[in-house]
Amino acid sequence: MSALLQPNIILLREGTDTSQGRSQIMSNINACQVVVDIVKTTLGPRGMDKLIQNHRDVTISNDGATIVDLLDIEHPAAKVLADIAKSQDSEVGDGTTSVMLIAGELMKEAKQFLDDGMSPQTIIQGFREALAFCLEKLQELTISFADKSHEEKRDILKKCAQTSLNSKLLAHYKEYFSELVVQAVERLDPQLLDKELVGIKQVTGGSISESFLVDGVAFKKTFSYAGFEQQPKKFTNPKIVLLNLELELKSEKSNAEVRIEKPEDYQAIVDAEWDIIYEKLNNIKGIGADIVLSKLPIGDLATQYFADHNIFSAGRVQKEDMERLASATGAQIQTTVNGLGESILGTCGEFEEVQLGAERYNLFKNCPSSKTATIVLRGGAEQFIQEAERSLNDAIMIVRSCLLYTSPSPRDRQKSRMPSSA
Repeated sequence: MSALLQPNIILLREGTDTSQGRSQIMSNINACQVVVDIVKTTLGPRGMDKLIQNHRDVTISNDGATIVDLLDIEHPAAKVLADIAKSQDSEVGDGTTSVMLIAGELMKEAKQFLDDGMSPQTIIQGFREALAFCLEKLQELTISFADKSHEEKRDILKKCAQTSLNSKLLAHYKEYFSELVVQAVERLDPQLLDKELVGIKQVTGGSISESFLVDGVAFKKTFSYAGFEQQPKKFTNPKIVLLNLELELKSEKSNAEVRIEKPEDYQAIVDAEWDIIYEKLNNIKGIGADIVLSKLPIGDLATQYFADHNIFSAGRVQKEDMERLASATGAQIQTTVNGLGESILGTCGEFEEVQLGAERYNLFKNCPSSKTATIVLRGGAEQFIQEAERSLNDAIMIVRSCLLYTSPSPRDRQKSRMPSSA
């Protein structure tokens, strides 16, 4: 009798779907097929682009990972399929649509066996055997770079980039952009091949064929105060200082309180503020800097001071651009200007501020320790340039993967990541 009076133990929240069994597997497969049907028309050179409106933004793309990311998929099984595309995009770069279509076709074939009453475990075992067979065949098809000359390697890399661009918006310009992609990846550290060190800057206006590669760093001119136009806009072998501090007079806080007894005390406070900012500026000029860049603002006083001393300055430079500048020029980012020495200075072969479209860009070329590159991408509509950037990202990832792994087979890639027993 006491057993009948025991309350029921609820492990799941009320309303939780507890569907399971063969019917739920069928439902999961059907949900995945809906996603596959959406993206399958984008596959291949004759694939169509999708126009997706998300709130006020409009995106035009045929990239599988971009499309599924914008769809806001809610079904848990379909989300797993979307995660497959995202994993492919982050690991390989290209082939996001293909992996979803292959997974969808495998589930479509498995659905027929489920209708015939076959156990899901048996079907999965068959998939595992098929995977082993595919890995063996891929091993036979791999091309090793070990016995190739530099020209042969470069030709293979260009063909890989062109294959990636075949189904993209840049298909008609694949020969031109494949050369840019290979040159950009060759600039990177061969041991790391950090993709983040390849910058892509979008410049609206001009033809797509006017895009070019900067052997170094390029970024859009930041906000500047009066006096900026008086600064020099071109240097040869300049000394570069990278900072992470403000160079402007600080305003008092709203709740600040300073008690003074006579006007001379107030003037002493004002003079101290000016002495502090001028001491910072004199320290920078004293080490012979030609270019001063900072992540934080450079005020109007500092801008005019640098203009009077023939020094170029720019504040509010983005973090990723500063990091790439440090890698390319050899400069060290400083958080103080006290005790500066020439060892923290960087340099480049040529600096120039140029007009590209409606914007100005700062170009740092021929950097001596350059392990970074920037592709300046020109084009008409904003959506066109954004899709072109996604296409270039895929091609860069493909070339990077080919260089990072001598034999690009999944088995060797897995072996190279396994920790050694030592």
